[in-house]
Amino acid sequence: MGEYLNPDNTMEMDFSSANTVLMSIDFSDTKSFDQYVFGKLQSAGKKYGIGGYFEHRAIYARSEVFVTEQSDFRNIHLGIDIWTESGHPVYAPLKGKVFSFQNNAGFGDYGATIILEHELKGKTLYSLYGHLALKDLEGLELGMTLEAGQAFCHLGPFPENGDWPPHLHFQLMWDMMGNWGDFPGVCSQREIEKYRAICPDPQLLTGYSPG
Repeated sequence: MGEYLNPDNTMEMDFSSANTVLMSIDFSDTKSFDQYVFGKLQSAGKKYGIGGYFEHRAIYARSEVFVTEQSDFRNIHLGIDIWTESGHPVYAPLKGKVFSFQNNAGFGDYGATIILEHELKGKTLYSLYGHLALKDLEGLELGMTLEAGQAFCHLGPFPENGDWPPHLHFQLMWDMMGNWGDFPGVCSQREIEKYRAICPDPQLLTGYSPG
């Protein structure tokens, strides 16, 4: 098992449009974005940043990955992000098996992505891990069993992680909606209720609660 997230080592990060400081950051430049994230953590004396579940985000104009049409821009974040140094291990929150994995390459995308399948009280739950190290895809097999608490991947560095400051995109889904190897991590305002029914709050599985 890894280190538990708690108020002593973790701070909540705000990437919503309410955070006016974001207007002064060039998010199209990953190094500037990285300096902002890790500067915040260093100033607060924290190892981890967390947050983002159904957050209306101000940072997605950095990449065309999130554009459908200008009138239907995808900027509602469906999972949570855990920001920390690249190479940090990620642990399975529940017993499960490997459902799919692939490299969703491209600026602003997930990069290396693993999706696990779990059985929870008679229902199937899927968990997605994005922005991983490419080496984590080597040796994986579909259906491979993972125990709860088992380390199975690591945060990737930029640019191989989709060109983001190192962090884990962690998302839960009750329904894969026909997707394999990938799943939308953001939605438009029009789709909020649809995705809220599919994507429960993954922070419940991190053990973290604000102090």
